[in-house]
Amino acid sequence: MLKVGLTGGVASGKSTVLEMFARRGAHTLRADEVAHELMRPGQPVYERVVEHFGRDILNEDGTIARPRLAQKAFAGRVEELNALVHPAVIDYQDRWADGVGQREPKAIAIVEAALMIEAGAHGHMDRLIAVTSSFEAKVERFARRTNSTREQSRAEVERRMRVQLPDERKAELADYVIENSGTVADAEEQVEKIWQELAALAGRSRQTNAT
Repeated sequence: MLKVGLTGGVASGKSTVLEMFARRGAHTLRADEVAHELMRPGQPVYERVVEHFGRDILNEDGTIARPRLAQKAFAGRVEELNALVHPAVIDYQDRWADGVGQREPKAIAIVEAALMIEAGAHGHMDRLIAVTSSFEAKVERFARRTNSTREQSRAEVERRMRVQLPDERKAELADYVIENSGTVADAEEQVEKIWQELAALAGRSRQTNAT
């Protein structure tokens, strides 16, 4: 079983790329969804986050209001939040991948996480893929995703980029790089090439194009 990390900066198109690999037969997991699950009421991570960041980050139903938490975290407390959440997320990812490997020894399991390198989770992977994108493409993608103005999107992308490793550094540390500033077809072509290499490493027979 081959365990692969997929990372990239804010609005680089990681989720879209992950879906492309999923269509080709990869088992996939999104770290953001894992963190969301671990921060539900009653979970140990939830209790620690509320203790450190205060009950004013909660909705009326007791769930964590992620925009409020993000506002506090990005005001100089990102490392504090990451220290509370990342170890539990990495443990979940490892257990998930082990389960995939037990069921399917030649599987390709891909974990997508924006802060994979920052959290040290890339050391748990056999291979690492970095998705890069131009700043303007990120702004446009973020505005479309959040239904915000370009000015709002630009400010938020810049804010998030300040607490993430630059794309260039992620690319340096990665085994594969997908440049995602162009068309969907361009990304698909890059994904297909990488998928064939991953399939060979995992000992799978040649994989057919899923597009």
